[in-house]
Amino acid sequence: MGLPISLFALMMTSVIGSLLFIIFSFSFAVIVSVFLLNAVLYIALTHITKNPALLHFKKVFPHTISNKKQSRLYYEED
Repeated sequence: MGLPISLFALMMTSVIGSLLFIIFSFSFAVIVSVFLLNAVLYIALTHITKNPALLHFKKVFPHTISNKKQSRLYYEED
């Protein structure tokens, strides 16, 4: 079981950014911290994937969309 496409893209963006950061830095502590950051991000993303209720967003759009005008006139017989 892997990551969905959007989370996989986020992870790959983080890995590529980390590689660029490692290339241009010469500190061993920076290199270790980048690897730890990527590991924590991967663990967090897999945890979110297994438990999708952690990030429950409310839906923005209504269930039905109508362009009918709201009128107080009713033409039905009682």
